[in-house]
Amino acid sequence: MQATLYHNPRCGTSRKVLDILRNEVPDLTVVEYLKTPPDPETLRDLASRLPTGAGSLLRTKEPLATELKLMEKDTTEEQIIEAISAHPILLNRPVVVTSLGVRVCRPAEIVREILPPTA
Repeated sequence: MQATLYHNPRCGTSRKVLDILRNEVPDLTVVEYLKTPPDPETLRDLASRLPTGAGSLLRTKEPLATELKLMEKDTTEEQIIEAISAHPILLNRPVVVTSLGVRVCRPAEIVREILPPTA
């Protein structure tokens, strides 16, 4: 199985997910999104594969989200995507992609929803 982890090494939850993936996924790609931000097309793809869309990609605890008024009722998915692309600190992490789906893994154990069952 392959997996991609959008990772922030300073985040404890992201480090926990990385540990789980290293133990269970033979082909792991780690993207430190603050160094290599996902482009809008990638974010659109992630959002389209998430059960709750682009809103779940937004780190609402980040003060910049409030400053940019991204939690207003009339905020569109495209506005969220553009904001995250321009300001990757707004990405709610960790985000994991496998052939079984995409999840924002908060809490870390959510990653197991998109991993094959263990024997």
